[in-house]
Amino acid sequence: MIALALASALLLTGCASSGGTDDGGIRVVASTSVYGQIAAEIGGDLVDVTSIVSSVSQDPHSFEPSAQDQLTVKRADLVIENGAGYDAFVDALLEASGSTAPVLTAVEFSAQWPGGSATESGGDHGDHDHVDGFNEHVWYDVQTMGALAHGIASQLEALSPDDADAFAANLDILLTGISALEGDLGAIHDDHAGAGIFVTEPVPLYLTEAAGLTNIAPDDFMQSVEEGQDVAPATLLEALKLVRSGEVRAVIANAQTGGAETTQIIAEAESLSIPVLEFAETLPERETYLSWMQANIDALTGALSE
Repeated sequence: MIALALASALLLTGCASSGGTDDGGIRVVASTSVYGQIAAEIGGDLVDVTSIVSSVSQDPHSFEPSAQDQLTVKRADLVIENGAGYDAFVDALLEASGSTAPVLTAVEFSAQWPGGSATESGGDHGDHDHVDGFNEHVWYDVQTMGALAHGIASQLEALSPDDADAFAANLDILLTGISALEGDLGAIHDDHAGAGIFVTEPVPLYLTEAAGLTNIAPDDFMQSVEEGQDVAPATLLEALKLVRSGEVRAVIANAQTGGAETTQIIAEAESLSIPVLEFAETLPERETYLSWMQANIDALTGALSE
């Protein structure tokens, strides 16, 4: 497995020292480009960020890390993961590498996290498994990302106290952008509160709930799609009936995963001229976290205005 595959690589490469890159930058390793980009915004030129999953063609749920990924984690000064079983490969890399870097777990910054806030728990790493009833796709919760941004800035300041002012200034800029996103979500809420949508799996639910939208997709449908399982025929029939009911203003699918049943829902929606949106799990190329979320919010606004 990971530890065995990487033992020889570590011997050949040697033990990497912690404490920054050769030019003094803080080494930050993020599970996905979403968290890597947020860290880069806060750290600026003072950090060297590596995102392990950085392509929209990669599925973090099933990602298989490489020997190089373990070496990257071993050298890290700070690690940022999603947690709650979403990016379990990070836990394996941390264990196999023997990393002692502080770990920020994004789900712990969510107000809905059942284990308490990151502040209450001390930000300890340890929440590795999926929690029933909790939506782990917390990067679509802009408030949670604001809280995580505070946590990242605090950790960077601890690693490089002399640069505290720079981190604080960059944090303020990011939080201003997040506040603007919250304002746009509030505008959707004011104009379209209660509007019905059909979400094929729970990835974007934090965003749509903040916009006041009502997801009418059956829970069993979303769960089956998310887990890569066949949707039960009766559940699929119920889902198609809901799409045809006239209550659905937009269908939202995952741009990176899906299946035959999702394809059927999309085809049905398109035949009825219902807007279909695709939201991804990783940051699209040439986007920042703020520009990406803004594009998603704008897409929602446009679909609901049709």
